[in-house]
Amino acid sequence: MEAEIHRLVKKAIKGNKNAFEKLVQHHYERIYRTAYLYVHNESDALDVVQEATYQAYTSINSLRNPESYTTWLTRIVIRCSGRVIKKRDNVIPMSDELLANLPDESNSNIEESSQLLHAVQQLRLNYRTAIILFYYYDYSIKTISSVMEIPENTVKTYLSRGKAELKKVYKSEEDKCHG
Repeated sequence: MEAEIHRLVKKAIKGNKNAFEKLVQHHYERIYRTAYLYVHNESDALDVVQEATYQAYTSINSLRNPESYTTWLTRIVIRCSGRVIKKRDNVIPMSDELLANLPDESNSNIEESSQLLHAVQQLRLNYRTAIILFYYYDYSIKTISSVMEIPENTVKTYLSRGKAELKKVYKSEEDKCHG
């Protein structure tokens, strides 16, 4: 499958619209999920997907290394998500839609998932990005460094500080719920 993706990327770079469309279809779920993790609602996530797809389409000819397509596309999605967040003045309310999409194994799991998502929402954007890419997508420090265009040690710092902030926020959320 990877070889097929690389072949499509090479065709898309040369201007093949069908190849680009197939790439978008193949990566759509990942693009949407990444956007949703940032913006926390379907409408904004769809806007991010649309904008990121457009930006990728208009700039794919600048992609030098077809093997880095996924990283390049993720970077575009994160940038577009950041713009949407800034437009909302960095205020991201916890929505019923987000809660409805959480796993429904048991009420305590929903409550815990909701608290964790709420805590992640409250992190600074750099910390949130590092945490999401590392824990939700299992990206390596090196890949996160490439996506965020920062040194690997900075990624490690963001992860460390992000986890520390999460512990504080998560604990205060737990105290509110159980206090």
